[in-house]
Amino acid sequence: MTGLIYPPFPAPVYPAPTSEHPSATIPAGAEILPLVKEDGEVIGRMTREYAHGGAKPLHPVVHLHILNRNDELYLQKRSAKKKLLPGRWDTAVGGHIDYGEQVLEALFRESSEELNFTEYNPIFIKSYVFESQQEREVVNVFACVGNFTPHPDRDEVSEGRYWTMEEIEENFGKSVFTPNFEGEFRQIRTTLEALL
Repeated sequence: MTGLIYPPFPAPVYPAPTSEHPSATIPAGAEILPLVKEDGEVIGRMTREYAHGGAKPLHPVVHLHILNRNDELYLQKRSAKKKLLPGRWDTAVGGHIDYGEQVLEALFRESSEELNFTEYNPIFIKSYVFESQQEREVVNVFACVGNFTPHPDRDEVSEGRYWTMEEIEENFGKSVFTPNFEGEFRQIRTTLEALL
């Protein structure tokens, strides 16, 4: 999926109204995410809390892999402030798509927020559905290749550095990386290296 298809009017709010909660509203200031079908059709809007609250409504995210000319992959270490998997190494850039945003808008917003990084040409790799105990996401995977020097925002990312492919493989299954990164890396390593 490289784009989202929004309805011509605001999508319904989820969770849907029930007899216990007859009106579906989103609190002021809440982060609003699109509820989507796998093809990118937006069928609702919801808070981030609802997206991670156990019902596992499908929502889109973006990932960016930064590869240098030495066949090394830049990874970020998740901040200790993160609710999910703090202190684990993860994809260089990753984040939710906000309601009303398109995929590339979210990719550049997230790369700017996390790494102060916006001067690159993203290459679409693939989309797939990822499910964990907390959530279910359509992951839109991009890569870029070059001799970049990202500058992590310390509120978002505790540190970042380039890893060799062998170093990544050697640390699999040791709780060094997020499970999502390990699974995604296995799927796309050959594709990433083909970009060199």
